[in-house]
Amino acid sequence: MVKVIRLSVGALLFLGGIVLTLLPGSILLVIGGLILLSYDWPRARSWLRFFQNQMSTSARRLDKFLLGRRLRKARNRS
Repeated sequence: MVKVIRLSVGALLFLGGIVLTLLPGSILLVIGGLILLSYDWPRARSWLRFFQNQMSTSARRLDKFLLGRRLRKARNRS
């Protein structure tokens, strides 16, 4: 019974997260759904690792971009 509930909620979160990712929304629902699905479905573990790596990579790129932007603004003010 717990497995069925976990799979159902995980699937709903995953699908809802995909819809909200295509629309302006958050990918955190996708991650939450994959976490629940990964308990019972090994393929979801590989997807979870993939999404976690992609989020880390994009966060590093965004940090680098914002730091460069801040440094350019500081140079222009001087």
